[in-house]
Amino acid sequence: MDRTVAILVARLIFAAVFAMAASFKFLGMDETAVYIAAAGFPVPHFLAWVAAFFELALVLAFLTGAFFSEAALLAAIYVIFLAFAFHGPSHWQGNQAEFGFFVDHFTFFAGLLFAAVHGPGKQLAIRRGFIWRNEPA
Repeated sequence: MDRTVAILVARLIFAAVFAMAASFKFLGMDETAVYIAAAGFPVPHFLAWVAAFFELALVLAFLTGAFFSEAALLAAIYVIFLAFAFHGPSHWQGNQAEFGFFVDHFTFFAGLLFAAVHGPGKQLAIRRGFIWRNEPA
């Protein structure tokens, strides 16, 4: 597979995952807030809105390539936070599938870190950022 095609497909997959997550939040904000509250977080409606708009910003970064490395790094931190907050060890006893969800987050985390380091590629990318220069891949 051509390197450029692989990078663009990866960017689309990242964008699609976060677009689905954001759409679920926007379409079911009350349910998202209940889920957040059940995990013990305060101001769940506010946090649900913040999460939805954060995920939307990630979608834009992954699609455009603008601030790509920063977005991928922030997304990686976010994904690990979600793993521990919503699927961590305290959830495993009640539902063994939660362990699988927890581990899946680390796979996604690894891909996001790889993307953060390597940037958005040289095609179809607005090459802007703060922490790394997105050199052509």
